Amino acid sequence: MVNARKIAKVFRALSVDARVRIVQLLKEHSLCVNALAARLEVTPAAVSQHLRVLRDADVVIPDKRGYYVHYQINEKTLAAWKKLADGLLGTETE
Repeated sequence: MVNARKIAKVFRALSVDARVRIVQLLKEHSLCVNALAARLEVTPAAVSQHLRVLRDADVVIPDKRGYYVHYQINEKTLAAWKKLADGLLGTETE
């Protein structure tokens, strides 16, 4: 049986389109808040709020580079989330 609480956490973190877009962008390469804001056409403050949710869910990893913090995807978390979603949706092929 799949853990309902964990699955709810996954979908809650990805329930906002801006967060999904952030994940898509960060899968390509790491970016800082200002670069994400420019690509999403939102304020850096809005991006920071979304990144806080994604950090709390362990989806993104901050990497301090000089004055800037670049964010990258936590591949282990995405792999675990994929397994949870596959278990819920019955798409596992074993």
